[in-house]
Amino acid sequence: MKFIIFSVLIFVLALAIKPLTVPGFFPIHDDTQVARVYEMEKALDDGMFPVRWSKDLGYGYGYSMFNFYAPLSYYVGGLESFFGVDQIVSTKTLFALALIFSGISMYILGNFLWGSWGGIVSSVLYVLAPYNALNIFVRGNIAEAWAYSFIPLFFYGLFRIYKEKKLRVKYIAVGSLSLSAIILSHNLTAFELSIFFFITLVFFFITSKRQAIKFSLLSFALGLLIASFYFIPAIFEASYTNIQSQVGGGADFKDHFVCIQQLWDSPWGFGGSAPGCLDGLSFRIGKLHLVLMGLFVLVNLGSWRRKKDQLSYLILAIFAFSAFFMIDISKPVWELIKPMEYIQYPWRFLTFASFSSALIAGSLIRELKINYPKLKISSYIPGLLIIMIALILYVKLFSPQMVLDRSSSYYTNNSNLNFRISKISDEYLPKDIKKPQSREGIGKKMQFLRGNGKVVFFDEKTNSIKTFIDVSSASTILFRLAYFPTWKAYIDGKETVLNKSTQGVTLELPQGAHELKLLFVETPIERVSDLLSLSGVGLLILGTIYSKKKRIW
Repeated sequence: MKFIIFSVLIFVLALAIKPLTVPGFFPIHDDTQVARVYEMEKALDDGMFPVRWSKDLGYGYGYSMFNFYAPLSYYVGGLESFFGVDQIVSTKTLFALALIFSGISMYILGNFLWGSWGGIVSSVLYVLAPYNALNIFVRGNIAEAWAYSFIPLFFYGLFRIYKEKKLRVKYIAVGSLSLSAIILSHNLTAFELSIFFFITLVFFFITSKRQAIKFSLLSFALGLLIASFYFIPAIFEASYTNIQSQVGGGADFKDHFVCIQQLWDSPWGFGGSAPGCLDGLSFRIGKLHLVLMGLFVLVNLGSWRRKKDQLSYLILAIFAFSAFFMIDISKPVWELIKPMEYIQYPWRFLTFASFSSALIAGSLIRELKINYPKLKISSYIPGLLIIMIALILYVKLFSPQMVLDRSSSYYTNNSNLNFRISKISDEYLPKDIKKPQSREGIGKKMQFLRGNGKVVFFDEKTNSIKTFIDVSSASTILFRLAYFPTWKAYIDGKETVLNKSTQGVTLELPQGAHELKLLFVETPIERVSDLLSLSGVGLLILGTIYSKKKRIW
């Protein structure tokens, strides 16, 4: 039977991934993905770890891209490219891995809660959820697709903690590692997840599972600790960027609430989100998902009080809160909890609506057998029927608008990196930097503002600029480099002042021949965050070793 179940999952994943195997690339909203994989590859090749800086983006100024935009998926893509895989292939592999991870992780959770056939139904519906197709083939949001794939594993850790009578360190580890993976994949999804984690704790409290609360909090704290190297600098060093520009304007959450009817059905498109009920992209949860959820409620009418598996209540609550946050009646809550404005689009809660509806749909297989034993229904009959309907309804969504006959060089040549792709996402530059209005407005990396001299040697990497200059008089040198406190300047081995400018950074160079270095040196916040992450990993390893030794004794 397990062979059949795994064959079904492989078949479904193969159908979803198939469009990614076609040569070329496809148009997506976030058309920066190939470039980001390329920038990560260059940084790794230059010996930078953890990677925090992108050399070519930001109109050639460079900026601390991977300090603020969750880097996990790009580490994987960058490593692929580092070992010779084409950047477009690496990027499409990241999309494929997100689909594979989501299927496997949801099967693990669903199988634990509902059994093998309930698990495969939940897994298939999670993989084929319309929002998953939207993230990959319309929005092209690798980060959000990766975070989506780890959510079931996080709840698997929590639910195992809830159901186990004794402490099992491995489930604390699963929860913490999954949380850190979600944070490192997409920080906004992690922020949304924290809301549902709080709801989960409330549920544990109501059901008198005080020990589960304690160990869940431990798992959550450990996950935060492991991801510290990324999210702590992202919070405390954001003032050096123009990230605040992403709040309001065209991304004001007030303009992007979903109309209730759109959750049931809205036209599939490749456009954008707009105020009102007529959008260029679909916000449907999935008719099959909603119908199966309704059937689950009907099947359980009259049996809620004697229901032993109370986790169903929690899953339904997650769905209810997800739907609530997407429609405009939740506007007062959005305005009350100020950080929620960074989520920008309320329809991002489709992630958790898809998760909860797919999960509860899988439980219907088990509920039919429990509540209607006289029907003698084998699990595989309704299971296969649901999967077949899901394939008919949803597989067609897993297809790009068109395929473009482009090579990786189109996305990674200097002209595109320095201007077109930089223009898509320039919020990580300093607020007062001068942005060029055309490709021609991008100047040289280094130039004399005062004085003159001969550049004998010049070498630029992601984490350093090294040059040897012979100047005939005291000079002022401009480097087209976005100011960030990580950059330190050294003249003949001695640190010198690096001044901020609207065109980059400047320094004063005395007359004569000098070795000049600009080095990327982690800030105290970044170094402490690195140590916190290492301590989190160390605690996890020590806890696992200790628990195994204790079990042996």
